[in-house]
Amino acid sequence: MTKEYDFLVIGSGIAGMSFALKVASHGKVALICKTTLDEANTALAQGGVASVTNLEVDDFDKHIHDTMVAGDFLSDPEAVRKVVTEAPGQIRQLIEWGVNFDKKEDGTFDLHREGGHSEFRILHHADNTGFEIQESLIKAVRSNPDIDIYENHFAIEIITQHHLGKVVTRRTPDITCYGAYVLNPEGGVDTFLSKVTLMATGGVGAVYQTTTNPLVATGDGIAMVYRAKGTVKDMEFIQFHPTALFHPGDRPSFLITEAMRGYGAILRNLSGERFMQKYDKRMELAPRDVVARAIDSEMKLHGDDHVFLDVTHKDPDETRRHFPNIYQKCLSLGIDITKDYIPVAPAAHYLCGGIKVDGNGESSIKRLYAVGECSCTGLHGGNRLASNSLIEAVVYADAAAKHAIGEIGHLSYRTDVPDWNDEGTRHPEEMVLITQSIREVNQIMGTYVGIVRSNLRLDRAWNRLDILYEETEKLFKCSKASREICELRNIINVGYLIMRQAKERKESRGLHYTIDYPPKQ
Repeated sequence: MTKEYDFLVIGSGIAGMSFALKVASHGKVALICKTTLDEANTALAQGGVASVTNLEVDDFDKHIHDTMVAGDFLSDPEAVRKVVTEAPGQIRQLIEWGVNFDKKEDGTFDLHREGGHSEFRILHHADNTGFEIQESLIKAVRSNPDIDIYENHFAIEIITQHHLGKVVTRRTPDITCYGAYVLNPEGGVDTFLSKVTLMATGGVGAVYQTTTNPLVATGDGIAMVYRAKGTVKDMEFIQFHPTALFHPGDRPSFLITEAMRGYGAILRNLSGERFMQKYDKRMELAPRDVVARAIDSEMKLHGDDHVFLDVTHKDPDETRRHFPNIYQKCLSLGIDITKDYIPVAPAAHYLCGGIKVDGNGESSIKRLYAVGECSCTGLHGGNRLASNSLIEAVVYADAAAKHAIGEIGHLSYRTDVPDWNDEGTRHPEEMVLITQSIREVNQIMGTYVGIVRSNLRLDRAWNRLDILYEETEKLFKCSKASREICELRNIINVGYLIMRQAKERKESRGLHYTIDYPPKQ
């Protein structure tokens, strides 16, 4: 079946939904969601949204400086200034959509401070800010008559000249996106034609076994754009959150927000000794990459599989008030965080790279925009500053919406797009092969392309992943399209991009740390 829309939005987190809401008055919108609207990285973002709001002590230059430092000065200064200066306006937009940020008794925002920030500037809703934003946007999207929501639909490929029988390479000028092939819940493949397409598919955490991301975060948008010969950048910069709750068997891992360290929590090894003073003068408030490597070092030094986060010295009532969800989650596992240490370990958390876009959120492929974690705006550079991601998503969704609205009147649909070729037959052993291959990719990435890397480890990963790539491509060609086989292709493509771009970076910089190129002192 062929469907026509002015705007095709693939992904339903804060980036996709805020874009959809802003363009809906200018055309018909299709919102593609691979599961349900509430399953997105946005809903799991506990910490909050970074924005300068207290002008008595804070200003844009401070936020810009903190972002550049955290990004190891690899961030694009124009992108940084854009996000920081436009943040307050987008905060007002979120509030208009129904988001409630916590306030003090005097009516001012109750601001948190997180690692790498020089001031208190994190707006939050208790310790589940992302969930509050996601719920507010879902209500707004569902009530908008110009947005058609397609839950449990999976985008397989974006449509370009390649599908019209033309040869497309990375040097082909003017590669153009005309929509996407989308797998529907009945197992058929629909053709969604669009004048403008937005990729907002989120991150890549599910490429790793241990991750804080929902398991839908398989890098689908990045893989689709890469296969369509689009530009993908900075994939080596994977941020590992230092403090995911250590509870073997949980996937994804439950996140212990960085705000808890801003609140005063202390890291201790299994002997109960505080250790951050050995690694950084900023102690627990050092940027995430420093803290994650410190924890990784302590675990390897003592042969342990986790460390502890200690908040027992803080006022119990205040702790329960600030972190109600963390308190209840830990209590359900027999851990009273007001009395007991919290077992934590690093987990894959956030991708700083992705589909390269310009200041309008437009990719190297015409009529295709990318926003949110799947995009590389240049804001994060080598390492994301805490709580900069949600605000980046809405700032660039706004930029993309404005640009796309300005272009939509000049664009039309392609009428010569063929239906998806779905002649494959499913093998009885297909699911077994796919499940096992996904586990192998997770193991390869965690073992060889983790927090600390080396040329030897990357070469081993490359050789092992290459075998899986060949097997999977053969399986894909003779199988009917399914979410499982497509996700396997995507995580293999993304794993390849991470290790290839890691191999190309001959230095330790930001989140990419290799023992073959020690950081300069």
